[in-house]
Amino acid sequence: MRKLVGLVCTMVVALAAGAANAQMVKDAAAARAEVQRMWGFTPGFIKAFPDVALPGAWEEMKTLQMNPTTALNGKQKELIGLAVASQIPCEYCIYAHSEFAKLNGATQAEIGEAVAMAGLTRHWSTFLNGLQPDETKFRADVAKGLAHMKASMSAKTPPKPIDVVDAKSAREDMVQSFGPEMAELFGKFPPEALAAAWREEKDVELAQTSLDSKTKSLVAVAVAAQIPCRYCIIADTEFAKAGGASPRELNEALAMASHVRNWSTVLNGLQVDRATFKKDVDKVVKNVKKALPKTASR
Repeated sequence: MRKLVGLVCTMVVALAAGAANAQMVKDAAAARAEVQRMWGFTPGFIKAFPDVALPGAWEEMKTLQMNPTTALNGKQKELIGLAVASQIPCEYCIYAHSEFAKLNGATQAEIGEAVAMAGLTRHWSTFLNGLQPDETKFRADVAKGLAHMKASMSAKTPPKPIDVVDAKSAREDMVQSFGPEMAELFGKFPPEALAAAWREEKDVELAQTSLDSKTKSLVAVAVAAQIPCRYCIIADTEFAKAGGASPRELNEALAMASHVRNWSTVLNGLQVDRATFKKDVDKVVKNVKKALPKTASR
């Protein structure tokens, strides 16, 4: 009797598994059919994506990355994707997000700044994690630094520019920009290179450039989240808020980072042919451009 019950249970499990597998294949086929309808063809990387993962991954791409009604616009999302991809690094994602960023109106200067922000985040992440500052004090110092910046911006008389030429003048400029607490921490950078490191930070992240400060901070927090660098996450989240980023915008920046990591892992793990991938991306861009007059764009 026990053997009979065991056999029946095994058959039930096998039938359920078979039904689940059949549904999985059906859902993957439906996803590929939708890709075909939307893009005019089915790229090789979509064909290669595992059946078990494709339906959810495609739906996420469609509702997050490709969705024109989210809090972040298409250009911001693609620049975040490019920045994250650049320092994974993932050649597939770098190419795709570069082309999709251009499709969404990004200039070469904006693309360059997004990548530079990714580099800066990696740069200071390495230094901060190596120093291992106390996290509680770091949070307090970031808050003081932001308060100092706000006070400086609202002052009737703007601070006199400091010509940064050496470690001494760099530290003075840091104090003027962020206050003594943050200047003390970042001033621990080797004195021979401090002026150069601080100049890059000022010229890329703090200056008025092609990208607005909010977008740059969202790029930075997305990169920081998947390094991961807890110090950078703390600082860049607060800088993004100070730049006007809403909780929803921060959430989407983080979601884009995780989305890129997901596709990067699968594409690299499957060793999708790179030349074919680039041709497919070019074809996607070409077909989307043809359809743009018929669709709403942001």
